Amino acid sequence: MEYHKCGTIEAAAMKANMTPKTASKYIKLGELPSAQVKERDWRTREDPFVSIWPEVEAKLNEAPELQGKRLFEWFCEQYPGLFQEGQLRTFQRKVRKWRATSGPSKEVFFPQVHTPGKRLSFDFTHMDALEITIGGEPFPHLLFHGVLTYSNWQWVRICFSESLLALRAGLQATFVQMDHVPEEVWSDHSSAATHQIGAEQPGERAFNDRYLELTDHFGVTPRTIQVNAPHENGDVESANGAFKARVNQHLLLRGSRDFEDVEAYRYFLEDIAHKANRGRSDKLVEELAAMRPLKQRLLHEYEEKIARVTSWSTVNVMSKTYSVPSRLMGEKVKVRLYEDRAEIWFAGELQEQIPRTRGRMHQINYRHIIDWLLRKPGAFSNYRYRDDLFPTLTFRKAYDQLCENLPQRKADLEYLRILKQAAHHCESDVQEALEMLHELELLPTVLHVEEFLPQRELSIPEMNVYDVNLGAYDQLIEGARHEG
Repeated sequence: MEYHKCGTIEAAAMKANMTPKTASKYIKLGELPSAQVKERDWRTREDPFVSIWPEVEAKLNEAPELQGKRLFEWFCEQYPGLFQEGQLRTFQRKVRKWRATSGPSKEVFFPQVHTPGKRLSFDFTHMDALEITIGGEPFPHLLFHGVLTYSNWQWVRICFSESLLALRAGLQATFVQMDHVPEEVWSDHSSAATHQIGAEQPGERAFNDRYLELTDHFGVTPRTIQVNAPHENGDVESANGAFKARVNQHLLLRGSRDFEDVEAYRYFLEDIAHKANRGRSDKLVEELAAMRPLKQRLLHEYEEKIARVTSWSTVNVMSKTYSVPSRLMGEKVKVRLYEDRAEIWFAGELQEQIPRTRGRMHQINYRHIIDWLLRKPGAFSNYRYRDDLFPTLTFRKAYDQLCENLPQRKADLEYLRILKQAAHHCESDVQEALEMLHELELLPTVLHVEEFLPQRELSIPEMNVYDVNLGAYDQLIEGARHEG
């Protein structure tokens, strides 16, 4: 104490920033001010909720998950004028005290000991909230997110669904990045990895055979959390939010959420993952030392199906219809279904690549059938997949305008001729012409479209002409003679 150091009450009080009288009181008591503070066990104001508290307790016992604010609003409705908005905090404190002293027991979580190299957890997370665009167009997508639970090392892969193909691609990309494989792979009960067993054990799930083939191939043990227990996959669940927050910060620094193409966006995400992993390198070394090196070959990231091309110039694969070039009609083709595209193979050669659009049961490319539709224009009006023959809203508006001003058969024929221009030239050029005709309030006939098509000048690249010096060859020949 300052009193024992300086010997006078006045000096000690000055150093303690209090009056000599107050300092003298504490010196006589022999206790510091902080030691004399006692918890108050009485109310300074009358409890405004004493009259309704039995009802409040009854409500909380019936539904303990009720929130204090909503309960307060309900009682304000039941007893108009009895309570004021400023009493909400007091009510919430009473509810919180009741939960701690009389409420039901809460779920206890148990911290786990993570072993290096043992567990990789993965999950799918939606990225729509970040409003990413590619070339100015919205880019709805998900991320496959894999996390090593010991080191929190992580990796991501762009995907478009929670399908087995997306899971396979994401898991293999993670293994390749580590160049090692963990002992166990943990997931939630995504349908990509599991399926409903049935009546024998309702509520539980077993692994899909195809997922088991994947894990067996890499020699890892598949594990799942309990149904409706996402906290058991908490490492990757929390990492999802942290990674998206990190991505958002980098987007803010970048100043734009638009990317030139998907590859540029992929590089952006992978760079963020690399930067996040730099601070985990020491623990990652421990993880890799405990893992097996990746020696297995990578599996194909597609499913292959055999389909016959119908007389409609289409193939039907897994309940979806895709158009193909009409020259393949009647032939059996191999369809490789990737997560983002379908490839048509015949005689060992790639014939067509079709972007897969989520939610659509058919994808018809007008370029495959336009020549035959022009020969049979009467088939257009009742064509089953007619809506697919309007590439953009601009084309649809042009067709509607033709229908308003021309007989139906003439309107169909004019539109099909415009579509042929788009198929054999450049769709964007035809769209530009249609937009100009709309602004000028001109009927979008094929003649008008041809007139307003952008004129693009062909540029012939300049070639540098080099003088060939044959003397160098003469010297080589002469040298060979001397050696001989």
